Amino acid sequence: MPVVSDEELARRRHDIMEKARGCFAEYGYEGATVRRLEKATGKSRGAIFHHFGDKENLFLSIAHEDAERQAAVVAEAGLVEVMRDMLKRPERHEWLATRLEISRKLRTEPDFRARWKEHQQTLDQAVRDRLARNAEEDRMRDDVDLSVLQMFLETVMDGFITRLASGEPTDRLDAVLDVTEDAVRKH
Repeated sequence: MPVVSDEELARRRHDIMEKARGCFAEYGYEGATVRRLEKATGKSRGAIFHHFGDKENLFLSIAHEDAERQAAVVAEAGLVEVMRDMLKRPERHEWLATRLEISRKLRTEPDFRARWKEHQQTLDQAVRDRLARNAEEDRMRDDVDLSVLQMFLETVMDGFITRLASGEPTDRLDAVLDVTEDAVRKH
C-alpha cells in the first residue's frame, strides 16, 4: 500500500471541503445528505469520513476555515470589511446561508453549540482585538463598552447573512454597512 504524504492528505481534505461547501450552499445543512456530499465531492462516504469523521465535522471544518479567513480580514480591515467581501464575492460565502439552520441547531443541540463556538473563537477574538486596537488609536466611540460594540457588529452580520441568504435585493447593503461603520467610529 503506497504511503500518502501529509501534503497530499491536506490537498484531499481541502478538495473535499471546497466541493462540500457548494453542496451545503445548494441544499442547506440538512439537505446536504451523505449521498449528495458523495456526488458533489466525487468521493465515497468512506473517503469523506476518513478525513472528517462525519458530516458535522466536515461542516465545522468548513466553518473553521472560513472563520480563519475572515479573522485575517478582520485583523487588517474590520468585520464590516468581511461583510463587504460577502457582497463583492458572494460565491465565496454562499454556504453561509446555512446559518439559518445553524441557528436552530445552536438553540436545540448543546453539543453542536459547544463545538460551533469552539470553531468561531478565532473570528470572535479577531473582532475583539481589532476593536481594542481601534480604541487604543482613539478611532472607536468611547461612550459604549467594546463588548457591546462587538455584539452590535455580530448582530448586524447575522442579519446581513440572513438578508443575503433570503435572495432579497442587496443594492442598498453597502449603504447599510456605511451606517454600521459610522455607528462604531468616533466622531
